Amino acid sequence: MWIIGHFHLHFRENSANLHSMTSSAPLGRRERSKRATADHLTAVTRRLTAERGLSGFTIDEVCDAVGVSRRTFFNYFPSKEAAALGVDPEEETQRFADEFLARESDGWAKVIDDFVALIIEHFETAGIDASGHASLVAAIEREPRLLLRFIGMTRERDRQSVSLIASREGVAPNDLRAEAAVAVISTLTRSAAERYLDPANAREFAPILREQLSALRAVLGASSPRKANQ
Repeated sequence: MWIIGHFHLHFRENSANLHSMTSSAPLGRRERSKRATADHLTAVTRRLTAERGLSGFTIDEVCDAVGVSRRTFFNYFPSKEAAALGVDPEEETQRFADEFLARESDGWAKVIDDFVALIIEHFETAGIDASGHASLVAAIEREPRLLLRFIGMTRERDRQSVSLIASREGVAPNDLRAEAAVAVISTLTRSAAERYLDPANAREFAPILREQLSALRAVLGASSPRKANQ
């Protein structure tokens, strides 16, 4: 199963306007409106892609269905492909990145805690659910090239996340600890999302992800058999 495109984080390094907010800070009216418009554009684009393929409809048709202009469409997405994958509006994703950078550095364990909190807030704000995931899968099945684009975006997201962590911790962009943290976080997030989106699941995403993080720490904190027998 695939995590839908809302997980892609775009940020400006060394932002001069860091926001002071808690992880539970609600979106303002303007942000909620922008989020709703982006979600509607993505939903319509995915539906039309699944029905006709990307070449089977125009951006004007998407705009007519949503009730916005072409200019508004391009304010959110550069193409039908991007709209189908659901790339986040820059302002919203910047807000999450700024919050992470604004939190004080206090060791690598806190890096993972803070990033997990960021992902949970992002997930809950985006309103990710099984129907949205299913619509993405349907679009990808009709247009396999979207899968390649999705994989490329995921790699770019991970690269940006490494840079984001390295920037806050004051280490080189290719620091192995930053890369390891992102690898762990990405794996846990994918696994938690799969569990959350399982039709048989009745739990929220946040406790699932936190539970998996606790399990990982239990494994890493356990003594190896060789050490235990010495």
